[in-house]
Amino acid sequence: MLRQTSAHRHGAAIAVVVCLATATASTAGLAPMAHGERESPSSLYLVTLEGAGTAGGGAVDETASATHMLQTQDQLLEIVDAEDPIYRWTTALNGFAVELAAAQAARLAGDPRVALVEKNQIRPLAAVDGAASRTATASVPGTRERGGGVVIGFVDTGIDPDSRAFSAVTPLGPVPSRFGGACGHAPDDPDWDTGDCDTKVVAAQHYVAGFGEDRLRVNAVLSPADTDGHGTAVASVAAGTDDVAVEVGDHRLGRFSGVAPRARVAAYKACWSAPDPDDDGCATADLVAAIDRATADRVDVLNLSVGGPARIDTVELALLGAAEAGIVVTAATGNQGDDDYAAHPSPWVVTVGASTGAQRVGAVEAQGGPTLRGAMAATGPAGPAPLVLAADAAAPGVSVAAARVCAPGSLDARTVAGTVVVCERGRVPRLEKSATVDLADGIGMVLLNTGRRSTDADFHAVPTVHLPVGEGRRLLAWASATERPRVRLVARGVGTGPARVAAFSSSGDPAARVLKPDLVAEGTSVMAAVPGGWDVVSGTSVAAARVSGLAAVLLSRPGATPGRVRSALLTTAHPLADIGLSSGAGEAVLHPTPSLVAAVPARHYREWLTGDRATVNQPHLLLSNGVHRGRRTLTNVGRRPVRISASVEGFEGAATVTPATAVLRPGASLRFEVLAEGLPRRSDDGAVVWRTGAGRETRIAVVVTR
Repeated sequence: MLRQTSAHRHGAAIAVVVCLATATASTAGLAPMAHGERESPSSLYLVTLEGAGTAGGGAVDETASATHMLQTQDQLLEIVDAEDPIYRWTTALNGFAVELAAAQAARLAGDPRVALVEKNQIRPLAAVDGAASRTATASVPGTRERGGGVVIGFVDTGIDPDSRAFSAVTPLGPVPSRFGGACGHAPDDPDWDTGDCDTKVVAAQHYVAGFGEDRLRVNAVLSPADTDGHGTAVASVAAGTDDVAVEVGDHRLGRFSGVAPRARVAAYKACWSAPDPDDDGCATADLVAAIDRATADRVDVLNLSVGGPARIDTVELALLGAAEAGIVVTAATGNQGDDDYAAHPSPWVVTVGASTGAQRVGAVEAQGGPTLRGAMAATGPAGPAPLVLAADAAAPGVSVAAARVCAPGSLDARTVAGTVVVCERGRVPRLEKSATVDLADGIGMVLLNTGRRSTDADFHAVPTVHLPVGEGRRLLAWASATERPRVRLVARGVGTGPARVAAFSSSGDPAARVLKPDLVAEGTSVMAAVPGGWDVVSGTSVAAARVSGLAAVLLSRPGATPGRVRSALLTTAHPLADIGLSSGAGEAVLHPTPSLVAAVPARHYREWLTGDRATVNQPHLLLSNGVHRGRRTLTNVGRRPVRISASVEGFEGAATVTPATAVLRPGASLRFEVLAEGLPRRSDDGAVVWRTGAGRETRIAVVVTR
């Protein structure tokens, strides 16, 4: 049955989205059938043809080019006698998503016109604990441009257009004429109206055929509306309205602003909730369809706060098309920490890891014992009150294991009433733990990490202090040695300290040719809007959103181009103490745009993809696999000649740069070489810092691995 047909034309670019069936997602890889093997049930496959979509093809007549792509797609589908595809793509890439048996998929994979055949997969959102987590303020003091005239596209869980974070407090003027997005119809959701879009939220679409309507949670809605909270959160961090009062219950938490409050929001819902939260995520077929549409709509920045594999897949190929269309693409590195390498390893994506930032802190004051510091959102105290271990307060018929993590309904109110309860992290979302304590009449909670994980200042049902593992062990040791232990929970304001890479933020592959992540941004305990209110969120999701906002601010400056913005983000990043494979160029900050640019022509990305890996002039450098010499080119995009000189900083071994001085007239370029020798350990990192006579710095981060 025909579910949805959506076509959009902006200029000559065409995005074709045809939804004909609901598919079941599969995470298995492509395996050709052996001789004599029985035909397996069909699965949804993503098929990408050779060459670029209309966004990167350079065709004079893009409409004719798209028509030719569709004809070739039809020929391939006819060869294998396939069903009608659920999606067709012609803008960001040339391809389609279709139900195939394994033998059909194998035959397509062997056709010289086909570049890649992959099974549809479910990718995780890059939020810690898979649920809305929460950040202090996302504002960037002192900026003036604030992203005016820029549209940021968010491929995520949708949007709550009624959130105060997207209220048009300041007139934004007309929507940029180059943008061709629209507010999609949603006949299955009576609460959604095309009028929900306005001058702030300028477009909203939804894509579900790859995930499958039959796999949705009961409260899911077939519209761009956000019932999860993740999409609204990341959009608010990047582009939320300026100077909005934040109130959560009785707590007044100051004023909120997105990084680029004058930027517009375009939402492309491609991530969904399932009955089992472990099955939540984003089907790759839906992601590609959303990216294809956003590319055709001509967003200026595209944010993808979704994890993935450390390889080039169909999603990465779609993001290449977006970059070739002149879009600054940002994506989350993922939250696997040391368990997996960074997602989005391609050079055309600004891949963002998470750093620790300012956080609301509190303390557990043990009467006659230690004072232990942790994360705390509540502004009011709790106690003094008896301290009870949840493991000692199991309700009748409930296991100690369930009580220990404060699972719903696991605590005995006769034991818990009037006490502060110690709950261990894990198995149950953090907010459900405090709700369990509240329902058992507890007055406060101490949440203990049991491993090296983040501490989060969530808005809990009762005042809560979230302790790191070391402080938690001290509390347990004191409590076990104390008769009738009593504690008081108190807020200690906002704590600051040197930024570090968050423990959950994935690092790059030391054997790769491209440094990942490109940089990091604040990604722990970030204040963000969610449907119906506010929350504190953590993860590389919000870190990527912060960089999307910074990109919008930079793009709103006179003379900005996508290439200059990508270069400026990386060459002005603040270096961190963590090794470069964790932090890339450093932490994203907003500085005046440098006149020295390490720009990458868009065509070089596709050349890199097809094997010419030496052509990408990334604004950083990874020397790996025994290669200790690399070259980069800087161009003076300013209006005046500049005299520049280089120094090397941060290396433990020996590093040199040649040449080390130059005079560049406007438009002139300098190609320099970096030589790293005498590695003191498995890896080394530092930077080549170019300074102008006026004191402006352009920093090229360098990481060396064996």
